Amino acid sequence: MGADVAGDALRLALPRSAAERMLEAARLIFALKRNPVWLAHLEPMLPAAARVTPDQPSLLMGYDFHLTDDGPRLIEINNNAGGLFQRGEWLPQPTWRVWHEPLEARLRAMFPPSWRRLAIVDAAITEQPMYPEMAAYARLLEAEGRTVRLCTPEEIEGGAEGLFLHGMRIDAIYNRHTDFYLESPEMAAIRAAFTAGTVALNPHPRSYALIGDKGRLADIWLPGLLEEALPAAEVAAIRALVPPTLRMRDRDPDWWWRRRKQWVFKPTARHGGKGVMRGGDISRARFARLDLDDMVAQQLVPPGRVEVDGVSFKADFRLYMHGATPIALAGRIWRGAVTNFRHPGSGWAVVELTEQGGQGR
Repeated sequence: MGADVAGDALRLALPRSAAERMLEAARLIFALKRNPVWLAHLEPMLPAAARVTPDQPSLLMGYDFHLTDDGPRLIEINNNAGGLFQRGEWLPQPTWRVWHEPLEARLRAMFPPSWRRLAIVDAAITEQPMYPEMAAYARLLEAEGRTVRLCTPEEIEGGAEGLFLHGMRIDAIYNRHTDFYLESPEMAAIRAAFTAGTVALNPHPRSYALIGDKGRLADIWLPGLLEEALPAAEVAAIRALVPPTLRMRDRDPDWWWRRRKQWVFKPTARHGGKGVMRGGDISRARFARLDLDDMVAQQLVPPGRVEVDGVSFKADFRLYMHGATPIALAGRIWRGAVTNFRHPGSGWAVVELTEQGGQGR
């Protein structure tokens, strides 16, 4: 199968039925954030910042899926997913029953009207590959009459009494920083204001703790937990789309080594695909250095394959959510062991929903 290239835009086909299953999985997992059994299991281990319970769901949770012959499989959940602004424009979206407004309207609607003075925050923000996207969000919100500034956390002053950026008091922060629990020294002022309730922060630590941490995929497979929390049909629906995921500390290292080719090893606290290793590619020496206490293993589900100009690439799909509300779809095409766009022909792709088939066209 092959991917279409229209102008500069890559395009990936996704069966409409697969998109519906992706949405079902995202909504079922989001609902766990309010499930008393799920919360009772997690609350004792949450850091202080994750005990703050904001009124708003996290902005742009990214649910990443590999498409198999048996349908989509959920590989990652990202707490501050990017990728919707490409080549100087918002990524075109397919026609889908779940939305009736343009993408820009759906994006604006995520930001409460009370957020009038916002900071978009990331480390070394002007050096980030997603800086043009963050600037696009600023323009999108400024068009509504809001004041928006892009900055690093070090530029923000204040603390529990409130936050200020170059003399302007900040109502809210759109947080693109990957210190999800606000634990680093440069995030101290933001942490103090957030926990004191004097600034809104989104995406927020609680969302990451309850569904974004890779350990939550292992909790989905923890014997008895979902069975106690949910009806049997919902347990089956979630596990049908989430590949078996285990905490590596629960098995002997030799057990993992013998079965390594069937698994992908992932640090629980790293962002996106950083530190992820396919078991079949790891050396014995590298395996011996893994901190199994801080790792999960997910059953290997290879990404799809597409062709671009006769060259084989890997492909997957990202569903962007705001709580239970779907916001956008995007595809990714890449080569190599981890998702990156260094090779010519790789990049973000426009998704086209089809009645059958998948990925290539």
